[in-house]
This record gives sequence, C-alpha cells and structure tokens, in this order.
Amino acid sequence: MTRRTIVVVEDEATIADAVAARLRAEGFRVEVASTGPDGVELVRALGPDLVVLDWMLPGFDGVEACRRIQADRPVPVVFLTARDAEADVLVGLGVGADDYVTKPFSPRELVARVQAVLRRTDRAAPDAAPARLALGELVLDLEGRRVLRAGTEVALTPTELDLLAALAGRPGKAWSREELLAAVWDWRAGGSTRTVDSHVASLRRKLGAGAVRTVKGHGYALGDLA
Repeated sequence: MTRRTIVVVEDEATIADAVAARLRAEGFRVEVASTGPDGVELVRALGPDLVVLDWMLPGFDGVEACRRIQADRPVPVVFLTARDAEADVLVGLGVGADDYVTKPFSPRELVARVQAVLRRTDRAAPDAAPARLALGELVLDLEGRRVLRAGTEVALTPTELDLLAALAGRPGKAWSREELLAAVWDWRAGGSTRTVDSHVASLRRKLGAGAVRTVKGHGYALGDLA
C-alpha cells in the first residue's frame, strides 16, 4: 500500500521534529517546511493527503497559507494554534481548515485528529448512489460534496459539509455534542466538544443564524433553512 503523505508547516524546529517523528512512526511519509511561502510551494510540489499547518509563520501566516493551498487544490488541513478564541477559530475554518489542535498538545491527540480527518476524507469518496437533500432554499448534494443556494455553491469545508449532512440526515433528532463528535469527527471518547461548537458557529455564519438550532442543555439540531 502506498504511504500517505503529510506536509507539516511549522517554524518551531522542536515542534516540527516531534510532530514529524510521531507521524512517521504511524507510517506516514512526512515532509516539513518552516515558512508560509515554503509550505505552499511544498504542498504544490507534493500534492499531499493532508497538511498540518501552524497559525503563526514567517513570510505569511497560516491563514494566508491555507487560503493559497485551498485555492490550488482542496486538501484537508489541521491547524496548530495557540489561538483558541472563537473568532480566530472561525477565521481558520473559513479559509478551509478541517480541524484544529490548540497548543500545547500531545502528539497522540494530533495523530488521532489527523487519522480522523483522513477517515472522513475516505468516507466522503463519491462511490455511492447520487443523493440530494432539499433544505429549504438550500440543496445538499451529497454525491457532489457541495451545497447550493439558488443554484450558487456555498463554500463549506469538508467537515462543515459532513456536519450539515449528519444534521440533515436526521432532521428531527437533537444531537448531543458527543454524538456529533462520534458521527462527524470519528472521536469515540475524549474529544473536545469545543470543536463542535466552533464548526456550528461557522455553519451559522455561512448559512444563516437559524441553520443549526441549539437544544438547551443537550446539543444541536437542524434548524429552519426555509
């Protein structure tokens, strides 16, 4: 089996070396860059399966790097960041990141996040029968992996689309955050429910405040998209 390739873009050599060593121990091919421009060029050259991207980088920051990477070719991105304010997380999700890990982090957690994102990417491969869901004025095209509003595509990240698909697949269900972590992120235990909250906030920003309904004391459900 061909080894999957991961590009790590991190300017702190100690962190970069530790992340690369752990990912290589898990069987991945890993290449490292230390600046925003070098990271973008390395991704262009290698066409990796996933990018682990630091937020603060020389040259230009991880947000700009992510924007340029996604403009060339959609690729899963996991941010490494010391910035966990909701506004900062939404910026990262808005430019195409799939998940984020807040520093300091354990290499074990990072590997679990990377593997979960890759499993979602595999599961999203268009090998099933065509499926489209009408969500009020929106159309969720499950085979084409896109959301349309009045025929115009709304730019969602793969994780945001998976979250919307889970909610829309059972529109009457009130999901707990833990259930969504398991269904969308493949986290069976120990995942941070803040990840769910951040992605819900990003969906609301892109689709409207009513797109996802808060179920007080429990979690979330599909909202009113009429």
